[in-house]
Amino acid sequence: MLDWSNITTVLVDMDGTILDLHYDNHFWSQHLPQRYSERHNISLAAAKQALLSHYQKVAGTLDWYCLDYWAAQTQLPITTLKREVQHLIQLRSDAHDFLTALKRTGRDVVLVTNAHPESLSLKIERTQLDKYFHTLYSTHEFGVTKESQALWHQLQKKHGFNKAQTLFIDDSVTILDAAKQFGIKHLLAVANPDSKKAQQEIHNYPAISNYADLLSDITNSQLT
Repeated sequence: MLDWSNITTVLVDMDGTILDLHYDNHFWSQHLPQRYSERHNISLAAAKQALLSHYQKVAGTLDWYCLDYWAAQTQLPITTLKREVQHLIQLRSDAHDFLTALKRTGRDVVLVTNAHPESLSLKIERTQLDKYFHTLYSTHEFGVTKESQALWHQLQKKHGFNKAQTLFIDDSVTILDAAKQFGIKHLLAVANPDSKKAQQEIHNYPAISNYADLLSDITNSQLT
């Protein structure tokens, strides 16, 4: 599936790719609407509709991923609310072995997430995911998201990876499309980002539903 002999850098998404996306899906589709309905004294159905409409307007932009933006828009303490369901934050069941094996090969393993820095900090606190990576980036430090070509240009300038020898893993086809447009050669999709939902059908990229399927190839691809 992947030519590991030509991969020296691995860029990895966070939510849905190494963390179970169930936490985020539950927060934005269930928990926040509940708190929003209570705060504004409207029905849960009305709260869900209002928030869904707003989500769709800003999808793919930095605002969509910005906790400060949503705190202002909803008049709610978003970071505090996220902690109310923090018990749902967890690594994918196959992530530990995969990331551990990957790092042992000597490759540069880099987290690249659109998540707000406060969200990233909470998830590190809950899972210690930072131990698996050499470097961690929130796209908020660049002012643009992974959906934007501007992000990829800035990230390459800062980190210095070789596009022809880089693997990028993400659960979003839209974001994989952006990485492909930028010229990253090796791309891998995650077909089952949310453990509570059915697997996605992905046709344009190699896709994985269990990182264990890659372990043998990774283990045998030690960099010299």
